[in-house]
Amino acid sequence: MAQTRVKPRSPRRESVFGERFALFAESLLTGVWIAVACLGGVTYPAAFAAGARHLRRRATHEIGGWRKFVADFRAAVRGGWVVGLAGWAAAVAVWVDVLAARAGIPGGPLVGSVGVLALTGLAVALLRAAAVWTPGRSWRALLAEAGRRTVLDPAGSFLLVCGLAVVAVSAWLVAPLAVPVLGAVAAAAVAVEERYRRR
Repeated sequence: MAQTRVKPRSPRRESVFGERFALFAESLLTGVWIAVACLGGVTYPAAFAAGARHLRRRATHEIGGWRKFVADFRAAVRGGWVVGLAGWAAAVAVWVDVLAARAGIPGGPLVGSVGVLALTGLAVALLRAAAVWTPGRSWRALLAEAGRRTVLDPAGSFLLVCGLAVVAVSAWLVAPLAVPVLGAVAAAAVAVEERYRRR
């Protein structure tokens, strides 16, 4: 009677799965760190930059952790708070446009739609800039380069818009769920930038 040999599972596949799951779990934890770092109001660009740098380290098996995240955050916030302040100013301007559109002002719907699209583009450019931030880089230069990539890589930009939509829906349905999802958005920004770089 012939015995059938059972093919053992490949340890490589399990390690690849384990590696990816660990990276996913790390991105959720990073989302909590990002949320805490965003409490300063204008610190969200620096928070995402530090989070993205932490995830880049994790993906390349470099030593990281909370202390390096904090060090990166301190370095990024030096110029990043101005970007954060400008982002809030843009959001307020768009909110005024939307209110004007709802009030029935002539041309209001068009202005409101353009404002929302522009704000979405700015948010995507900010995420792309944060994904490649390194200590010593100028936020102005990073945002200019990210703005070009936002236009030249519409597929990657669309993926980030979807990520932002997931955060918004999560916050609307279950507010605490939006906190870890921030890390997933930072991981998506890192992946989009890596994809663009390889192209």
